[in-house]
Amino acid sequence: MPKSESEKPYLAFDFGAESGRAVLAHFHSGVLTTEEIHRFQNEPVEYGGALHWDVPRLWFEVRKALASVEKLELAGIGVDAWGVDYALLGEQGALLQNPYHYRDGRTSGVMAEVFREVPREEIYATTGIQFMPINTLYQLFAAQRDSPKLLAAADSLLTIPDLLHYWLTGVAVCEFTNATTTQMVSPISRSWAVDLITRLNLPTRLLAKIVEPGTVIGKLRLEIAGGSALFGTPVIAPASHDTGSAIAAISARNGTAFLSSGTWSLLGTELDAPVLTSQALRMNFRHGCMN
Repeated sequence: MPKSESEKPYLAFDFGAESGRAVLAHFHSGVLTTEEIHRFQNEPVEYGGALHWDVPRLWFEVRKALASVEKLELAGIGVDAWGVDYALLGEQGALLQNPYHYRDGRTSGVMAEVFREVPREEIYATTGIQFMPINTLYQLFAAQRDSPKLLAAADSLLTIPDLLHYWLTGVAVCEFTNATTTQMVSPISRSWAVDLITRLNLPTRLLAKIVEPGTVIGKLRLEIAGGSALFGTPVIAPASHDTGSAIAAISARNGTAFLSSGTWSLLGTELDAPVLTSQALRMNFRHGCMN
């Protein structure tokens, strides 16, 4: 007999800066159980004097994990990953280059260049994001300066989990929590900060529609599922920024703090609304991205 939706497991892909894993999750009687079914390294590649992510290799590992569960009926598939880095797609969704690694040196000094165009205070009031040279805003500014022809050839820009969701479904969207790490999103309207992006002469045409966590992006592409039990599996956007997914299951309100540790550690608390005050700017706080 076909399984009911409540009996079907979910498949989650969790990508970190050094490794990735595929996890099966079952939810029964209010209890969540997980089983790691595949783990793999995530090693950057260096060429042309620059550091990049080897995303074709990561996609190979995704396909490998999917092949191992092709006899299972899944309730859904979702991907979370690190923030700030992005992929450029060209005609028919072709990957134009391996995405730059956030530790690449091309953004050195770029923040100062950006602040000459738009003051730091305005950027923070618009986005509420901590200032770091690795943020997508400064990566894109560097790309516009150093490789404008490549940027002009692109049809869309997706963050890393969005890229993998696109390869799974053929649907290009940007999930909200990871989109916030670009420092190009308004936490008030929960949409792209178009005025800020335009003032920096960055191409807003590349930006995909922002969707909320929990959105069903599409179904697993036929060429991936084939005639297996995976056919028709929905691909669902989780809180696709890995910190958002890590914190989603806890409560940190009323004076309680959380500490999320990975490649680096983040200390925070849950609030009902973003804090965009001058004091928050002075302390270089960022608004939460988990809602």
